[in-house]
Amino acid sequence: MQEFSTSTGILTIDLAALAANYQIFQDKVNSNCAVAGVIKANAYGLSLKEIALTLKTLKCPQFFVATLEEALSIRKFDQETPIAVLGGLFTGEEKTYTTHNITPVLNSPVDIRSWKKWGQEQNKALPALLHLDTGMNRLGLSADEFDQLMDDNEALKSIDVQYVMSHFVSADDWADEWAKTLTIKQAEQFNEKAVRLKKIMPNLKKSLANSPGLFRDSAFHHDMVRPGYALYGGNPTPEKDNPMQPVVSLNTRILQIRECQKHETVGYGASYKFDKDTRTATIALGYADGFLRSISNNGVVYYNNQPCPIIGRVSMDLVTIDISQIKGKAPQQGDSVEILGPHQSVDDLAKAASTIGYEILTSLGNRYKREYVGA
Repeated sequence: MQEFSTSTGILTIDLAALAANYQIFQDKVNSNCAVAGVIKANAYGLSLKEIALTLKTLKCPQFFVATLEEALSIRKFDQETPIAVLGGLFTGEEKTYTTHNITPVLNSPVDIRSWKKWGQEQNKALPALLHLDTGMNRLGLSADEFDQLMDDNEALKSIDVQYVMSHFVSADDWADEWAKTLTIKQAEQFNEKAVRLKKIMPNLKKSLANSPGLFRDSAFHHDMVRPGYALYGGNPTPEKDNPMQPVVSLNTRILQIRECQKHETVGYGASYKFDKDTRTATIALGYADGFLRSISNNGVVYYNNQPCPIIGRVSMDLVTIDISQIKGKAPQQGDSVEILGPHQSVDDLAKAASTIGYEILTSLGNRYKREYVGA
């Protein structure tokens, strides 16, 4: 029996597997290409501090986060590693960036003007990354905004633009010809704009590839790649076997064994009706723990290497599984059930929930006992 202590479940994060995945990225790029670490959203739900410190020991040269608050959290334990904020320059917080040595990704003309003005007030060119939108239509300079930028010889003065970057729309969907063509077109647009920028900033570096982009074409690597999901074991190439090592496993405990009768129902809304006498187990997790409600009456968990169907609705704290078919040792109250592990990856569980592994990882709750191994 796994030792749960007072917790309902154990979330194990394998830092050796994380390090192995980082090495896979390093092996794929040439020696002149930096491998950054995208550790936004609490390092995809796995603990910002633990993951950042592990990457630091691996000499990761650059962290990317989504928000200024995430960057400030890192600065509490790491004063040295460069940090870039993908969400841009938070209005009115220019001093916070410079005080804590945090670099904004300039996404808009407003960002550029504000950072330029702050640099002029400090009498120095302040570091930044410049984000070009090549098709995502979320953040970054649009085509028109980029042209206006290039027409203004003064726009980037007092700014030390270290990298120009963009972000792929659908590099993960390589099996779809339209998505593949879009990815290639994005890369072409990015290269064309980078050439124009390098005429005025000869030392400018480029960054384009996310996790899937890193695996698609070495031409996408440029000077820095930005893996995120794949770093944590997610499959960057869904049409192929996963090249990454699994980083996360999750086990929870059985709270009760029940003998249910034919024609009875289970869970909220009576969404599952027994067509025969059935032995069930109630296990300790629910949507409050990131086990999505969309998995109701769908998917499986594993007991003693054997699949157990999920029956009834997933509720806030509880899930019911059918254990009638278990062979060998009968499940007992307090026993461990595998949610994520050797038999079910993050991507497998995501498929059952009709979502993506990113949502599974970033939804992992705070009630699990977290164990970090392989450090």
